[in-house]
Amino acid sequence: MKIGLIIAIERELRAFINSGSDIKELMVNNHKVYSSTINGHEVYAIESGYGPIDASCATQLLITKFDVELIVNFGVTGALDRALKVEDLFVVTKSIHYDFDVSTIDNVRKHQYEMYEDEFIPMTSKYIDFVKSIYPDIKEARVASGGKFIDDKKDKDELFALGCNICDMEIAAIARTCSLSKVDVLSIKCISDTYDGDGGDFNKNVTRSAEAAFKVIMGIFEKI
Repeated sequence: MKIGLIIAIERELRAFINSGSDIKELMVNNHKVYSSTINGHEVYAIESGYGPIDASCATQLLITKFDVELIVNFGVTGALDRALKVEDLFVVTKSIHYDFDVSTIDNVRKHQYEMYEDEFIPMTSKYIDFVKSIYPDIKEARVASGGKFIDDKKDKDELFALGCNICDMEIAAIARTCSLSKVDVLSIKCISDTYDGDGGDFNKNVTRSAEAAFKVIMGIFEKI
């Protein structure tokens, strides 16, 4: 299988780079792409950068240039639920692009894209089920995703009220791009900053939380 791996930032990417795999570097359209073979799968990894625009561009690049069949995202996330702890692991089931709203001009809900039944952008269900079959204790995540790092508790409470338990800056864009290109998508997230945390906690925990998420990814690659 050809798999595209989307990682937001270099501190998260290190988990892949330091995995011991034989990795080659390619330059594609001014982007550095890391190519490897893992358990018989062709894997193409890219550091997208923060936010939905860069994440969408990186996702489409891997789909277009390498004809990947599955896009996999892993990385750290912030907690909207007060009960969540650093290094809690999640498989993403769906996401809301909370920056998006055309409800005042179209017959849709706030944050809803017309092609979906509600405001949530779905992930590929067969891969969610697969992950849960090999990691039965992994939590499910509904992600509030947009172009802002969320550390203000008022913002966290508002996003939690949307029905989301974690937040990030990329997965809605990744899932939306995959949906438009009819490519399967999977995401594994790990808490770096809790409800009471902030950017300092993110910086403190990003490396080890990313490593915890990547261990799950490697387990998936072994079984898929």
